[in-house]
Amino acid sequence: MIKVLLADDQHLVRGALAALLTLEGDIEVVAEVGRGDELVLAARESGAEVALVDVEMPGLDGLAATAALHTALPSCRVLILTTFGRPGYLRRAMEAGALGFMVKDAPPEQLADAIRRVASGERVVDPVLAAESLAGGANPLTGREQDVLAAARGGATVADIARQLYLSEGTVRNYLSSAIAKTGTRNRVEAVIHAEQHGWL
Repeated sequence: MIKVLLADDQHLVRGALAALLTLEGDIEVVAEVGRGDELVLAARESGAEVALVDVEMPGLDGLAATAALHTALPSCRVLILTTFGRPGYLRRAMEAGALGFMVKDAPPEQLADAIRRVASGERVVDPVLAAESLAGGANPLTGREQDVLAAARGGATVADIARQLYLSEGTVRNYLSSAIAKTGTRNRVEAVIHAEQHGWL
């Protein structure tokens, strides 16, 4: 029996996944969490062998939670299951230690098969996403440029971003200019959208 932990902030999604997986004779859902910062403890307490992890969760996003789980409990393998099939997410998920990456609209039998394969140590990646990831190339933004763009979400001013990140306003402007140039966009709003669409933030 493969012990599975579900990590998704939407109760309905968790419930539907649990119901589907219970139909499989060799898969048992042993724990469920709705926050990324609850993942490691739940995996440890439940003895889960595979964690199905959503990317967008409160507390800690799914990619950071995956990295924390991989460090704390490498025996629990991670399969990222997300609504957002963004190439940048795939690359970051693999760097965080995930063995698998699938989008939520995959057929149920594909998900069960992916869980079995990840449990046995195989890599499982949505083929369309893998192709897009290779075609899209690596994230061109530095860590600091990502921080500044993330802080710019929601229309924050340069002064706001500088305060939040403990940088000078001139440094923030430099990072924004660099990020705009690297994303081939015209302004910070477009740069944020472009980076989000590619899964770089």
